Amino acid sequence: MLDRNPQYIGVFFVGVKTTSVFCIATCRARKPKKENVEFYSSFKEALVNGFRPCKVCKPTENASQAPSNAVMAIEMVKKNPKKKISDKILRKNGLNPYAIRRWFKKNYGMTFQAYQRMYRINNAFKELKDGNSPTSTAFDSGYESLSGFGYTYKKLIGKSPINSNERNIILIDRITTPLGPMFVCATVNGICLLEFTDRKMLETEFSDLQRRLNAVILSGENEHTKQLKKELEEYFQGKRKNFNVLLDTPGTSFQKGVWEILGEIPFGQTSTYQKQAIKLKNKNAVRAVARANGMNRVSIIIPCH
Repeated sequence: MLDRNPQYIGVFFVGVKTTSVFCIATCRARKPKKENVEFYSSFKEALVNGFRPCKVCKPTENASQAPSNAVMAIEMVKKNPKKKISDKILRKNGLNPYAIRRWFKKNYGMTFQAYQRMYRINNAFKELKDGNSPTSTAFDSGYESLSGFGYTYKKLIGKSPINSNERNIILIDRITTPLGPMFVCATVNGICLLEFTDRKMLETEFSDLQRRLNAVILSGENEHTKQLKKELEEYFQGKRKNFNVLLDTPGTSFQKGVWEILGEIPFGQTSTYQKQAIKLKNKNAVRAVARANGMNRVSIIIPCH
């Protein structure tokens, strides 16, 4: 903390007893005395213990930002989707492979190499959909053998390159917001999930989405996720009250009806399950409305809670 070491951003949070604020490691504010601080492993712990976010370092927003080395590694993958970025290449670019691996495990739940494989297979899936042959796609994607490509492809997609045309892709990316990090998922039709990374039952939501859309989740982004990031930034800056990004929200007709009504609640106002049920012309469906609220996968845009 005294050294303002950026490697510890998000690793610990420090609560200052004399001011009741909490900060991240790199905060530029004057350092307090040792006896006046408490350390926490998450900003939620600091909030629960009565501390508020520092206005200088903005811990709830900046603690989840990817460090510069992770940003560089991600950009290398995006710019070279068909090339394997090895540890040797990372070192050549001044990056520590072990530090990057730890960050990806913590924030994506996978290693950097696994993230790359998903990106490369995502690219290969698109090429196969466009009519490219498995052989040309395999070698063009940097694989040295058809068997290696086929094994990795089937492991991630669930079917062989020849038999996967009927499957769809859900692209997943991680974004940072002032309320914490979130996962965003999108199909070619629109956003299908926007959830905080610590949301309970998140794995169940992923499985349900893949089943309903006959799709597999792979790392990547498209025009819908890019538009959402821009609109979310404007929303948190107080410049936007309504979202224009397209949605793809599979569910029952009743659930979709509930979600549609939720989207009609004016900005800054609240509603009740009873009011929602009446709008659906089914005043006795209060519990069903509550369940449908809980099944909403698109936070903030569809304001269920």
